[in-house]
Amino acid sequence: MPLNNEQKKQYKSIGHDLKPVLIIAGNGLNEGVAAELERALADHELIKVEIRSEDREERAATIAELCKAGRAELVQTIGKKALIYRKNPQPNKQLSNVHRYK
Repeated sequence: MPLNNEQKKQYKSIGHDLKPVLIIAGNGLNEGVAAELERALADHELIKVEIRSEDREERAATIAELCKAGRAELVQTIGKKALIYRKNPQPNKQLSNVHRYK
C-alpha cells in the first residue's frame, strides 16, 4: 500500500537526522549490497541510502532498482541521498527508526 502524504511527512522528519546506512558506489546493486539492504530494512524499516554517482538519471535508476529489490517505497530523494521505507510486520522497537522517533 503506497504511503499517504501524512506518513511521508512524518518519515521525512525522522529521516532528516538519519545517517546513510548503505552507500552505493561504482559497482551498483550487487549481491552484497542487496543483502545489506535487506538486513537494514528488516532492522530499521526507514533507512537513508547514499548513491555516489554523478549522473542524475543513473542515480534515479539505481534508487528505483533498490526499491524494487528491497520491496520498499521511496519516501524522498535529495541530491545523492534517498530515504526508503519498508514496513516490518514485527519490528524490533529498539532498532526501528519509525518506532524510536515517534
